[in-house]
Amino acid sequence: MFKTMIDALKVKDIRRRLFFVFICLVIIRVGCQIPVPGVNSSYFEEFFKNQSSGAFNFFDAFTGGSFSSMSILALSITPYITASIIIELLTIAIPALEEMQRDGEDGRKKMIAITRYLTVGLSLFESIAMAIGFGNQGLIPGMNFAKAFTVAVCLTAGSCFLMWIGERITERGVGNGISIVLLINIVSRVPQDLSSLYESFIKGKTIARGALAALIIAAIIIGVVVLVVILDSAQRHIPVQYSKKTVGRRMIGGQSTHIPLKINTAGVIPVIFASSLLSFPGIIATFAGKSNAGGALGRFLGILNENNWFDFTRPFYSIGVLIYIALVIFFAYFYTSITFNPLEVADNMKKQGGFIPGIRPGKPTTEYLTKILNYIIFIGAIGLIIVAVIPFFFNGVFHASVSFGGTSIIIIVGVLLETVKQIESMMVVRNYKGFLSE
Repeated sequence: MFKTMIDALKVKDIRRRLFFVFICLVIIRVGCQIPVPGVNSSYFEEFFKNQSSGAFNFFDAFTGGSFSSMSILALSITPYITASIIIELLTIAIPALEEMQRDGEDGRKKMIAITRYLTVGLSLFESIAMAIGFGNQGLIPGMNFAKAFTVAVCLTAGSCFLMWIGERITERGVGNGISIVLLINIVSRVPQDLSSLYESFIKGKTIARGALAALIIAAIIIGVVVLVVILDSAQRHIPVQYSKKTVGRRMIGGQSTHIPLKINTAGVIPVIFASSLLSFPGIIATFAGKSNAGGALGRFLGILNENNWFDFTRPFYSIGVLIYIALVIFFAYFYTSITFNPLEVADNMKKQGGFIPGIRPGKPTTEYLTKILNYIIFIGAIGLIIVAVIPFFFNGVFHASVSFGGTSIIIIVGVLLETVKQIESMMVVRNYKGFLSE
């Protein structure tokens, strides 16, 4: 990876693109420090410090801390990601969207436009909900219509700005701009989390205990990163053979290839869906002033609160881990069923004269692909669960409050690998063009 980056910096066009990305990231981090007008950021810092629910921590990690300080970029890029997922899910339910998806470049542009409009709508809805919810809690001094309107407009504008700058990075920079915006926000929290680990486990200890704690922390982080890399790159290759056929006077076909099925077919989506679903009741309860409720509601919110999991003094609340695991597995199968259709793949292979050795074309091929897919989805889901649950375990047992675990590491590693692959592709294309010009 480092060699690729060094070689890339020697190429003027790639160097210019990387510099553009760097400038955009600086602008984003500056924007994260600008508070929303009419809002006292200290109210929100105190609010996050005192709240026992971990419902907002998931979103704060994705915004690089700008949510807890209520900056103009507090919503981050999450409305765009949510809008993209919604449009992708609706593509199956709405024939017009499915037809639009198949229309090539024109259809893709229309889908992007619809996603943008939906992003604006979601941003406005979330901004209004936050202005009203936090205002009712007394966190916006002198709450009135004008202040609520100002907060909603600023937050919506900030989210739309990040969507725009993400698209500019994709167009004029390197990598997927939306993913890179999300990446920089997550990475910005890592120094704070490392400092928290140092304060909790190393500071004030003897040299031997401190060194041992540092080695254990480093080993866990490196182990999780390695597992994520393996999970991201692991594939199951399904061999495909194409029969020979005569077209005119030429014999074509006969080549062998394969269908690459990623072990982690759904990526980080199952973890995001599961975390969001479990966080939603806590957010509603906080807005309604019921976050510290007792009785059945309090126990229910305690089960969904990841801060209570693996706390051996209160084992009842660890039921939430089982719910979380079940949701990750469910969403892994659900999302893969949307993005990969074995019947469609089998039909395309049959039309092109392809077949899997030992498997008859048509329905047997569909059944075979479905069987293999179900098997690798489960393996990928188990890998995601291990990566996601390890930080929860240490947070619960050792009270190590960090935000770069599980979901964050999957996103960081995935985006970095994707960006490096794109840089390598750009260098290959450049060398190929240079070869043709000689």
